[in-house]
Amino acid sequence: MTSVETARYLRWKRAFDVSFALLALTVMAPVLAVIALAIRLTSPGPALFVQSRVGRKGKIFRMYKFRTMRRSPETESDRLWTAANDPRCTRFGAFLRRSSLDELPQFFNVLRGDMSVVGPRPERPFFCVKFTHEIRRYSDRLRLQAGITGWAQVHGYRGDTSMRRRVACDLYYLRHWSFLLDLRIIFRTLCQGFFNPNAY
Repeated sequence: MTSVETARYLRWKRAFDVSFALLALTVMAPVLAVIALAIRLTSPGPALFVQSRVGRKGKIFRMYKFRTMRRSPETESDRLWTAANDPRCTRFGAFLRRSSLDELPQFFNVLRGDMSVVGPRPERPFFCVKFTHEIRRYSDRLRLQAGITGWAQVHGYRGDTSMRRRVACDLYYLRHWSFLLDLRIIFRTLCQGFFNPNAY
């Protein structure tokens, strides 16, 4: 893909991202409101959880999620990997994680330009540095805008799965990215449904 083709594709991708995010937030507004209220009623603390993530070209941004855990220092959540039956999760939070509904506020990140609908999942700065030293070509993922879903996610690589295989999927997406591939990934995400055995 030439630089002109890449620039044109990025413009189309951004236009699609904004349109899709606006549609998703409009359609899901009642669901977002119910989830936010349920979080506030079932555990003390805010409905949203905001965490630093690494985006395109290594830019740090604040990613939004519904809060699924009991409140703890940010330094703790930034360096701990979530595990199955994590004791930090609330009962309702565990449901949100399994269903991936905790990810819905990230459409606001798409509108802000921090993320795309499709792309490599953004990682926390601590783990980004760690994986950059441990996994070959890990930093190549940062050439693309981080995404809500991606090629790795539709192949089941999320949660406690192989990071090397996840990176391999991200590099495949980097080599073959196109509007049609984005639509294919979104279609597969919707067809697979919300529940994923590796989401916790």
